[in-house]
Amino acid sequence: MTILEVENLSAGYGKLDILKGVGMRVKAGDIVSIIGPNGAGKSTLLKSIFGILKPRTGTIRLKGKDITGLNPDRIARHGISYVPQLNNVFPSMTIEENLQMGAFIRNDDFSQRMAEIYALFPVLSERKKQKAGQLSGGQRQMVAMGRALMVDPELLLLDEPSAGLAPNLVDMIFEKIQEVNATGVSIVIVEQNAREALKMSDHGYVLAMGKNVLDDTGRALLANEEVGRLYLGG
Repeated sequence: MTILEVENLSAGYGKLDILKGVGMRVKAGDIVSIIGPNGAGKSTLLKSIFGILKPRTGTIRLKGKDITGLNPDRIARHGISYVPQLNNVFPSMTIEENLQMGAFIRNDDFSQRMAEIYALFPVLSERKKQKAGQLSGGQRQMVAMGRALMVDPELLLLDEPSAGLAPNLVDMIFEKIQEVNATGVSIVIVEQNAREALKMSDHGYVLAMGKNVLDDTGRALLANEEVGRLYLGG
């Protein structure tokens, strides 16, 4: 089943078009990577899907339902969560308070869901009363992911989750992403560490100058000599 369809999407800032007719599909349960050079429109695509940026043209469908241009709170209620690259935790709040903030659209008892998040990220359970601003970069990223998962989304959008992390923490974050995916959550990831992202991806899309350049399975893109030369560092 296809969970997300993006067709002929154009979006930008002011008079500048960043995305120029981009399309993509995400199958339920898949990890999909979006790679490409800086300025290609990767983060803009995620912001457009989540409603932070209103598309100029095109259509975004979640399980066949048109969600194009909806506000982020409504999109979240439809089953999509988004973790931005920057400012993705409330530093003055504790881990527990951050997770509670993630449940803002819920009006039920979410204690069981919080217990599931703590089971997925045990280090957060151990430090639940610690302020997020005192955590390491990797731990803050886990808080951000945990908060996004509090609404029990079907689709998780991740923007540069490994940015600025030490190599050992990068490995840990990628492991956690795969653990989240194993619970049934589909994932779209924008990641400069393209090689590692593609290794765990069912499918990948290459963007350049706001347009689709290529898409294939993660394994096929890794084996593509041109992709390797242009986007994977050799």
